[in-house]
Amino acid sequence: MNIEFKIASFSDIEGIIKLCNECFDEYTDIEYAKKIFLENEHDKNQIYLVGIVDGEIVAHAKINIIPTIYEDMNTYAILNHVCVKPSFRREHIGTKLLDECFRISKENNCKCVELWSKNFRVAAHGLYHSYGFEVMDAKFFTKDID
Repeated sequence: MNIEFKIASFSDIEGIIKLCNECFDEYTDIEYAKKIFLENEHDKNQIYLVGIVDGEIVAHAKINIIPTIYEDMNTYAILNHVCVKPSFRREHIGTKLLDECFRISKENNCKCVELWSKNFRVAAHGLYHSYGFEVMDAKFFTKDID
């Protein structure tokens, strides 16, 4: 399957949100997504990557480049909202998407790549394991700000 990867532009936002809403059972409002994208479009450390087949966005990943002052951590990347349209799965698009994420991370001098994935995404976890990701000895904590 011929897939083209590119850094997303404003015109890709609707396709990204449609895909992520489908893959993650979320509902993000398009206008909200457009507003946030425009507010951050010049931040070189926030990268929205899309995979396109026949003009349709079928894959996506958000790459967050995190430069630090800590030598052991150095600069690293965190991936989230990694997804492939269900009807395009089993075509190795997920592997190609991760390849592109790693290429971009290397270009940004990242020492490692971390990945956030919700527990219910068991099939995706199989891809991450086969790609060489390891489960960290850590827990992800969150707390809403009142």
